Amino acid sequence: MHRRTALSVSAVALLAAAPLLTACGSDAHPGAAAVVGGQRIEVSSLQAQVEDVRAAQQAAPETAQLIRETGDLNRRKLQGMIFDRVVDRVAADAGVSASRGEIQRARTDFARQSGGEQQMAAVLLQQQGVAPDQIDDVARRSVLMNKIAEKLGITNSPEGQKKLGDTFAQASKALKIDVNPRFGSWDDEKIQLGTYAAPWVRQISKAPEPAQ
Repeated sequence: MHRRTALSVSAVALLAAAPLLTACGSDAHPGAAAVVGGQRIEVSSLQAQVEDVRAAQQAAPETAQLIRETGDLNRRKLQGMIFDRVVDRVAADAGVSASRGEIQRARTDFARQSGGEQQMAAVLLQQQGVAPDQIDDVARRSVLMNKIAEKLGITNSPEGQKKLGDTFAQASKALKIDVNPRFGSWDDEKIQLGTYAAPWVRQISKAPEPAQ
């Protein structure tokens, strides 16, 4: 049966422009932007994602606007890298995974909804700071979020919202997420970096309906 995708590109509040990363990690974890479940997220890996997005923005006709609207890109990308590891933990605990075929189907569905691959890439770059070669990661996140909701029997109700939020909060706490202070601190209850709330994090509070 056809599986719905929770992939969202709704407009989000974006922050003012900021420079790329230049410094090292915290004293506790030199060179690390964060440590999640004992695994490091290197500053160099975060820097690579940021530079990938900036390169895509430089190639777009509305370069200045895109850079201005995704100013706090360092924290945005770190939020995503940490959140994906929380999703992976919840998915593993629920016994679900995303196959290559499922990821491709989610991507194809969204491209069709967006009016084609080119338009999809433009929307994701503009609204979520996602470079073209990062789109599969977004599609994978969508597949896993839907499967998690289905496996846990999440419904679009206050009870469902609380159950999904509690599940992610518990996984977040279990991973003992330690963020380099220069990027802020991780909030296990809100499953987010400081006050930065990404659109796909809000999917948790909305509790997507189980896939049909």
